[in-house]
Amino acid sequence: AKLGEAEALGEAGIEGLHITSPVVTPQAIARLIDLNAKVKGLMVVVDHPANVAALAAATAKAGQVLTVIVDIDPGMHRTGVATPDGVVELVQLVTKQKSLKYAGVQFYCGRHQHIVDFKERKAEIEERTEYLKGVIAKLEAAGLKPGIITGSGTGTHLIDAKLGVFTELQVGSYVFMDHDYNVCDLRGLDKPTFEQALQIDARVVSANTAGMVTVDAGLKAMATEKGPPMILKGAVEGSTTRFMGDEHLAVVAPEGKAAPALGEQVILVPPHCDPTVNMYESYHVVKGDTLVEIWPVTGRGRSR
Repeated sequence: AKLGEAEALGEAGIEGLHITSPVVTPQAIARLIDLNAKVKGLMVVVDHPANVAALAAATAKAGQVLTVIVDIDPGMHRTGVATPDGVVELVQLVTKQKSLKYAGVQFYCGRHQHIVDFKERKAEIEERTEYLKGVIAKLEAAGLKPGIITGSGTGTHLIDAKLGVFTELQVGSYVFMDHDYNVCDLRGLDKPTFEQALQIDARVVSANTAGMVTVDAGLKAMATEKGPPMILKGAVEGSTTRFMGDEHLAVVAPEGKAAPALGEQVILVPPHCDPTVNMYESYHVVKGDTLVEIWPVTGRGRSR
């Protein structure tokens, strides 16, 4: 999603990278040009004529050709060209630049990924796909058929695969899952499709109030915009959590039940995996109760 993450992947020898967010500042474009010289198959999105001009000038000066994907706004107004005619005009501008190579379009319906009800999500994605098909038809009529149509996500992967418009699905969260996705009926089966593999190891650091303890995983330990975490293991069924500040989280047992004891482990499931991973230096890979590997998070902090 970000240039810094692409640099981390490129340093590991991974090719065929697509940067899904625009790269626009002079400093960032200079980094992009450097990365383009090192990584085979690098692509980046564009959604504005000024960005096209800046990328074209920089790549021409470096004696390079940069592959670009034109980003289409699915209605979120976050990134992307806002109208079908605007998409055609921007693609035409890209094709006029000798140092840029037009490869296709991006259409990422971020809001739709988290619609809980399968039928509602399916209906809304089908409507948005009709819009996308209309844009593609305009491009084809202008002789600008996109070779790559990239989009979709964990929340709509099955629906989009069956619709058959995308040539590439931008799925990622399914590797770990998080509560926000797990409450969604991803395949119309009224049950979770994937298990939640990402966990936070917390320990009880204070136990002085009946029915409640404090663990060492507060606001600094996970993304918080989706609320407090669920408990996977270490507390009686029905226990809940609430944030107690930067460093601490309360674990509250049901009335009449005992809370965990001082020093005991409580395993939490983060509500949102992506920005939680970004807070840690490594994954501790566990099979059963055995630590089998430690993987460094090389993309940590690479948010620009």
